[in-house]
Amino acid sequence: MNYIASHRHILISLMFLFCTLGIWEWGSQPPEATKALSEYELLMGGADQKARVPPPSAIFERAFEELSDPFYDAGPNDKGIGIQLAYSLYRVLMGFFLAALIAIPIGFVIGMFPIMHKALNPYIQILKPISPLAWMPLALFIIKDSEVSAIFVIFICSIWPMLINTAFGVADVRKDWINVARTHELSNLRTAFTVILPAAAPTILTGMRISIGIAWLVIVAAEMLVGGTGIGYYVWNEWNNLDLTSVIFSILMIGLVGMLLDLVLSSVSRWVQYKE
Repeated sequence: MNYIASHRHILISLMFLFCTLGIWEWGSQPPEATKALSEYELLMGGADQKARVPPPSAIFERAFEELSDPFYDAGPNDKGIGIQLAYSLYRVLMGFFLAALIAIPIGFVIGMFPIMHKALNPYIQILKPISPLAWMPLALFIIKDSEVSAIFVIFICSIWPMLINTAFGVADVRKDWINVARTHELSNLRTAFTVILPAAAPTILTGMRISIGIAWLVIVAAEMLVGGTGIGYYVWNEWNNLDLTSVIFSILMIGLVGMLLDLVLSSVSRWVQYKE
């Protein structure tokens, strides 16, 4: 009984899932008069019927087909879901880690020295609200490479949450700890690594979690614009093929991968948490 009580949230979640899938399956069934029509005829409005959202059973069937061979490569416009996700993950992680290399050190400087905060804050407040996709045309013009331009867009959208959270975490470190470091005549660099970094690590990791979530959102839109490869291009290409089943399947895969990325950083965040 205690075991069931401690896992009630799982039961409620599964009940919600099954009810949603059941209602979706029932509501997606076509009328008897249109069951004989092909999927293409339904999508094109055959027999004066509107296109219907595919039922979960069709999406599960498509998922089994795609995941049974996720890394096939049959040409530029026909690659497996595994290859498409791999391209997107590469772009996201490249832009994300490049942003971390710049955002975290600058955040430390801003957090440790109030004068640097006052000097750089106006630029941060101007650049931070700009949509990352607004940089895409300029990046394509200057870089002239869609792959690098997509990575640059991820870099731009990832840098601000990490920079701001790092600066906040560093500035919020207890002054008593910093004073103890000064009493022991530690240099600013050693104080940053031995005192400030461990104390600010949870806040820094929170900024990184926010950044990876935003980056995964942005890469889908960026790949729709530049085309070629990636999960965003896959979604757009399947829409152009009028394949709503593949579109919904790819949307679910985007959500699943985004959840896994967040879980990884969430696990790292728990490792660096501390209790006073």
